[in-house]
Amino acid sequence: MAGRGAGSGVMVGRVDRAHGLEGEVVVTVVSDTVGRFACGAKLDLVSAIGERRAVEITSIRPHQGRLLVRFRGVDDRDAANALRGAVVEVDAGLVPLAPQGSYYYFDLIGCSCHDDNLGSIGRVTEVVEDGGGLLLAVKQAERTILVPFVNAYMKRIDPVAKLIEFDLPAGLLESCASRS
Repeated sequence: MAGRGAGSGVMVGRVDRAHGLEGEVVVTVVSDTVGRFACGAKLDLVSAIGERRAVEITSIRPHQGRLLVRFRGVDDRDAANALRGAVVEVDAGLVPLAPQGSYYYFDLIGCSCHDDNLGSIGRVTEVVEDGGGLLLAVKQAERTILVPFVNAYMKRIDPVAKLIEFDLPAGLLESCASRS
């Protein structure tokens, strides 16, 4: 399926810091897929500078709402410290399809946005949770627009075609725009 093919990674966690002296790391998990983090699971670590490294989990245990994880070949604190800040990813093809009518954030990123009256309004660069609901950060050439992601404004969402069609109220884009 387009947009979810092999080679595109999806974040499922983040390495926060080393723990102890024997190579364990503290991982914040952002996946609810059962078994995603289990002994023998194969994942990718992506460093802050974009270096990708395939890893295998050799041990795992809960720790203060997060996980303590040991990866094969990471056997001491120095090696564990080198992983600090790495994003834990899986191939997009391994992520189960979202239930009908719901979407993963990564499915929305990169979608072209089109409004009935305004035409093309840009591409989604980020999904923002603001406490009152979700907003789509839609980038135009000179500005970013935070568009409420609500059913009332949606006509069609096609993550495979990377397209979102809106019917936005007059004046909404002007009030939601940022020059940054």
